[in-house]
Amino acid sequence: MRRAVLMLAAAIAGIGLFTGGLAWLLNDPKLPAGASRGERLYYAYCVHCHGRDGRGSWRAALFLLRPGNLASPRVAGESDGYLSDIIKTGGAPVGRPGMPAFSAQLSEEDITELLKYIRTLGAQ
Repeated sequence: MRRAVLMLAAAIAGIGLFTGGLAWLLNDPKLPAGASRGERLYYAYCVHCHGRDGRGSWRAALFLLRPGNLASPRVAGESDGYLSDIIKTGGAPVGRPGMPAFSAQLSEEDITELLKYIRTLGAQ
C-alpha cells in the first residue's frame, strides 16, 4: 500500500514537472515596455511564426513551417502594397501557403502600422 502511494506521488510530481516545463517553453513572448502600436500588432499576430526578430521562430519550425525572414534585404526591397496584400490575403496567392490572411482581423490603419514596424526589423 505504501509503495503504491509513493508511486502515485512520484507519477503526479513527474506529470507536474513535465507540464510546467512545457508551459515554460510555450510561453508567449513578452511585449517590450513602451511598444508602439505596430509592435503590439506584430506581437499579437506575427511573432509566433516570424519570431521576435522577424527571422522565424522555433515554434514554426516545430510544425515544419518556414515563415519568411522579415529582416532580410529581399523583404526590405518589397513595396508596401505587395506586403500589405500578403497580410490581407495570405501567402497562398503568391505561393506561400503557410501565411494566413488577416483582412478580417486588421484594418487598413492596423496594416499600415504593422508595416512600419516590420520595416524596422531589418535594421535591428
